[in-house]
Amino acid sequence: MARLLAVEQLRAWPVSPDVADRAVAIIAELSANAALHGRVPGRDFRLGLVLGGAMETFRIEVTDTRGERQPTLQPTTPPSDRETGRGLLLVDALADRWGTEPHPPVGKTVWAELDCRPAGPWSGAGRRSGP
Repeated sequence: MARLLAVEQLRAWPVSPDVADRAVAIIAELSANAALHGRVPGRDFRLGLVLGGAMETFRIEVTDTRGERQPTLQPTTPPSDRETGRGLLLVDALADRWGTEPHPPVGKTVWAELDCRPAGPWSGAGRRSGP
């Protein structure tokens, strides 16, 4: 549901297809992680989308109520016979930046940012993870 709602919002905003495609994949992964690992009975997660900075940055925020369960900011590849555990590797590869923040009184927000501005002469410096 989060992915479908995000697709509709992205259609209304002036973001490139590349940014929209990457954002949808990140939203799907972070939302699935929140539903699977961050769920507390009777509580759901919150998805926030922000197009800011003169439309130069698209920010995704997924907030859940399990602040004690922090994702690893340097994800590692799971064994090849394991069917799960690659979602944060995908987020790390697709986002320009990502990390976590506490969400008082309980919970955490996992965020990812995508640069929207066209590539300039200084692009190609690489992506980095974490705050």
